[in-house]
Parts: sequence; structure tokens; C-alpha cells
Amino acid sequence: MEIGVAYDFVRWEERAIIDTIRKLGHRVKPIQVSKKIFWLTEMNGFSELDFVIQRCVSFYRALTSTAIFEEQGVTVVNNFRVIRDCEDKLYTTLKLAKNNIPVPRTAVSFSREGCINIAEELGYPLVVKPIYGSWGRMVSRALDRDSLLEIIEFREYMQSPYFKVHYIQEYIDKPSRDIRAFYFWGEIPASIYRVSNSWKTNTALGGVAIEAKLDDELIEIVKKSGDIMGGGLLGIDILESRDGRYLVSEVNAIPEFRNTVRVTGKDIAKIMIETTIKNMKK
Repeated sequence: MEIGVAYDFVRWEERAIIDTIRKLGHRVKPIQVSKKIFWLTEMNGFSELDFVIQRCVSFYRALTSTAIFEEQGVTVVNNFRVIRDCEDKLYTTLKLAKNNIPVPRTAVSFSREGCINIAEELGYPLVVKPIYGSWGRMVSRALDRDSLLEIIEFREYMQSPYFKVHYIQEYIDKPSRDIRAFYFWGEIPASIYRVSNSWKTNTALGGVAIEAKLDDELIEIVKKSGDIMGGGLLGIDILESRDGRYLVSEVNAIPEFRNTVRVTGKDIAKIMIETTIKNMKK
């Protein structure tokens, strides 16, 4: 097979994917989206590719380049709909809740007054998130009314219009960790705990990765969540409450896995490519 790898800059994960494709005996075409000119009125020379693995860090580069690949006849993993749906926290929460997947209680408002009313219903502390973004950036915890108003005022001054969409979620008092489970084509090849003394447990913010073992309830939640969000190659983040509930917080359509390889010893890039090729041949 000839496999494209779309990226904006090469991280450890992209290098591992490219090397793995070659080791498995396939041809690879690295495509640096951030430096590529894409013609919309003519073909861009991708017709020889069997599929493209989408690995752009930038949501907008990932989404727009995927649209171009697909409209010019190239299969992309993950596809346009999966990337669009997963990277929008509002839509992810809405879709999972509609399908009876446990998620934190969440509301959206477009005004300061609406945010105050949500807080009166949820109670403090609560969490305010941007609907787009990763690595825990711009995720804030409001401890009381004053801190909530400061957060909302700051967001209202941000230039990007999506900061005017105030996504507010109940705060889950978790046991100093959350769970990242990988979902590849209906299976769970690996999962980790992300442990931190901070209320944010992202490894990008200093959280420590430890291999996790999932119980039957959590396996079912992860598989159902992945199916609902469109399948493919996903990273699913789950919170544990102190009273024993599992709650899906986010689904990532372009998951990082360096720390997972380090602590589990599993060759995630190889599993990713082999399961994708198997799926493409169905």
C-alpha cells in the first residue's frame, strides 16, 4: 500500500508512524500541510494513495486538509466528520449524552447572566472550557461567583468568537487522576492513568502516565463512545468520581501516544497502522 501521513510538524508520534509504515513494507508519503499549497480547482496528486493518516496538531489544518483529500477521492483516517465532531466539545457532549453515555452535567450560555444562572444550578466549583482546544489550555475552574465573572469577562475580551460560547461543566472531584483509553476500530489496545496533584491531569501540563487496566463497565463505555463518535483512531478521556461513577469528558480524533508507549511497552504506531490497513481491506 501507499499511505500518506498529513502533519503540520513532526512530533515523536508522526516519526513513529512514518517509520512503522516503512517497516511494515508499505510506501509512505509525508505531507506537511503547513507548507503545502492545495489547489481546490484541480487535482493535487494524491490519487495514488490508498489512504491518509491525519496527524495535524492544528484543528483547522486537520479539518480543511481532510476535506480537500476526501473531496478529491482519498480516504482519510480519521475522516472529516469524526474530526469535526470530536474536536468540538459542545457537540461531543451533546452526542454522547443523547446516546446515554455518562458525561458531566454541562450547559452552554452566550451571556454573563446565563452563566450565573448555570452556576446557581450546578453549584461551585465548576469548570469553564473552550469548545475547541487541547492540552488543558484555557480550561478554568471557578470557585465562586466572583471568579466565574472574572473568567467570563476575560473570555468576552478574546478575539476568537468561539470564546463567546461559554461551555460550563460540573466539577468532578476525581482521585488525582483521569483515564485516557485508546479506541482503534472498535478495540482498546491500551489505556493509561494520568496522575497529578493538580486538578488538571493532562500530561502536557505535568501529569504522570501510568498503565491502566479497565474493568468491564469502562470497556463498554469506551467502545460505545468510540462507535457513537464515528470510530477510527480515537483517544477517549474518562473521569472517575469519588463515588465510583465513570464520566466521559472528551474524545480526541488525533491522539498523542508517546507516553502510552513508554509506560505500557505497546507499539501503538504499529497497532494503529495494522488495524487501519485491516479495516481498509474489508
